[in-house]
Amino acid sequence: MTTPAIHIQDLYKSYGSIEAVKGISLDIEPGEIFGVLGPNGAGKTTTLRCLCTLEKPDRGTLTIAGISVVDDPRRARSYLGYVAQEVAQDKILTGRELLAFQADLYHLPRAIIPQRIEAVLEILDLTDRADDRIGGYSGGMKKRLDLACAMLHAPAVLVLDEPTVGLDIQSRRAVWEFLQAIKAYGTTVLITSHYLEEIDVLADRVAIIDRGKVIAQGTPDQLKTNLGGDRVTIRIREFTSLEEAEKASALLKVLPEVQKVGINKSQGNALYLVVQAGSMALSSVQQTIAQAGLPIFSLAQARPSLDDVFLATTGQTLTDMALADETMAEGRKAKKKK
Repeated sequence: MTTPAIHIQDLYKSYGSIEAVKGISLDIEPGEIFGVLGPNGAGKTTTLRCLCTLEKPDRGTLTIAGISVVDDPRRARSYLGYVAQEVAQDKILTGRELLAFQADLYHLPRAIIPQRIEAVLEILDLTDRADDRIGGYSGGMKKRLDLACAMLHAPAVLVLDEPTVGLDIQSRRAVWEFLQAIKAYGTTVLITSHYLEEIDVLADRVAIIDRGKVIAQGTPDQLKTNLGGDRVTIRIREFTSLEEAEKASALLKVLPEVQKVGINKSQGNALYLVVQAGSMALSSVQQTIAQAGLPIFSLAQARPSLDDVFLATTGQTLTDMALADETMAEGRKAKKKK
């Protein structure tokens, strides 16, 4: 059997009374792009920091290319490239100077450093700005420079924590193209994100994490197919009462085309249904709601998404949770200003 590029078994990590990771297990094969999807606070970053020797796990087994991260961290790091969520670069240095400094930290042979720097600059489309100070770089360029630093020593495993957060669409697409290119050379990529499209586009397999646990794992297509059909979303009114939503739910559950009904309270008590794929469920649903004397504010049918997988497992969409986090963050900023 092939040794996994990354092996995580029963990982636990707490900070005081807060259990950040509660028994996560993952096996990632060589040359695979593996996505970890989950809301802020799910345990994604803590898992990566333990894997990259930046945090000591409370218990569990972690290996990179069969090398124990806990017992032989220095050797494990030689196989590893890591890009943290936050960009931390010296604004006074030029891009080329930062890469040269990074090469020294990696103890690369001096004879190959110039060639290696030129190679990563070209791959990440930074050659034209390589001799400019980093302080004048855009956010997308800084993120690409981070990737260049992580790839300088040609690691077998590249670990990325939210690599495109805060980037515009064009910069995100550039990062995606880079990751797909290095996969072709056999590099294993572990990427965390709360961008559904990003994981759907890039990942060969994905694990969905919530509250420190893996709640689903497989290829994106497998996870969506496991829902068993199409998704129908219904809003009785723009702001539906829970009583009306429960009444509609009871009526819809008995329809032969309907396999599952849930109420998404964070979306104004909207109903989500799993129905037989390709069925004419919309007509039956609309008729049933109308006969009950309830209005319909919106009604749509679509193939399942990764957000639907998250919703079916946790009762909330990842999008809802991200919006809630943003609202809380804005509230904290407003309090500080006062």
